[in-house]
Amino acid sequence: MKSLVAGGAGFIGSHLCEALLKRGHDVVCVDNLISGRLRNLQGPAIAGAGRRFRFLRHDIQNPLKIKVDFVFNLASPASPPHYQKHSIFTLRTGSEGTYQLLLLAERSRARFLQASTSEVYGDPEQHPQTEDYWGHVNPVGPRACYDESKRYAEALCMEFWRKRKVDVRVIRIFNTYGPRLDPKDGRVISNYVMQALRGQPLTVYGTGRQTRSFQYVSDLVEAIQKVMFSPGQAGCVYNTGNPGEFTMIQAARLVKKLTGSSSPIVFKPLPKDDPARRRPDITKVRKALGWQPRVPFEEGLKMTIQWFQEELKGSRAA
Repeated sequence: MKSLVAGGAGFIGSHLCEALLKRGHDVVCVDNLISGRLRNLQGPAIAGAGRRFRFLRHDIQNPLKIKVDFVFNLASPASPPHYQKHSIFTLRTGSEGTYQLLLLAERSRARFLQASTSEVYGDPEQHPQTEDYWGHVNPVGPRACYDESKRYAEALCMEFWRKRKVDVRVIRIFNTYGPRLDPKDGRVISNYVMQALRGQPLTVYGTGRQTRSFQYVSDLVEAIQKVMFSPGQAGCVYNTGNPGEFTMIQAARLVKKLTGSSSPIVFKPLPKDDPARRRPDITKVRKALGWQPRVPFEEGLKMTIQWFQEELKGSRAA
């Protein structure tokens, strides 16, 4: 079996590449490195794969001439600072990039998995969010470049399934954390951990009462494989996340506790369109595929903090 992972040098993509290699697949990792990092591909699973692993520096907005059995589309900047800086590129990645990969899947008669996002729900008026909820998204706001690119990509996938019989599956990923989060990516966990380790104030936006649900990356990678490799899932959409719900204040205090940091917590204005509450309903994927997250937030944070500590030591030594 040959799998293509678009965005494979990213945080989640690199973990998926390793899991697929361990599964016995040949893996083609495609990334233009606008937010992915080659250092994410230096683990032993990839280093020892030899010719079973191939890296292509390529922008998926351009056609790929290759034949594969499975296409995983994880390509897109995913943190607000990245996708707002590269807003037009993000929109084109979700539209033209997804289109080109769907054409590749059609030519190869391959299964296609679209990594969507909980951001398709926007600032939700339904809580928790189920897959049949249509969302509450500002289509012209500062987050729209990401939110709407993912919503468009989902619609495009469904039309390729309905009209052209491409076997597509969609997962809506909720907040994910773990080793290889870019220390500079601006997401809440990487921000808190880096600030705590450096003795800087932990920045909480708004009142700190807004909530998120955090899943550890190994749980997500397991869910991705369940959705892709289970039979009879064409046209299905699944939430993948951890239903445990934490306020931003709770997350900041837990990071402080686990790092032993004496950093103060400071408050700044809430960014525009920042969701007030975010929690997945995972009933559908649990009943259909038997998947549910296994790593508790505190346990996953400990492993994540350890990884960030090693990153800091490495950068200081360099």
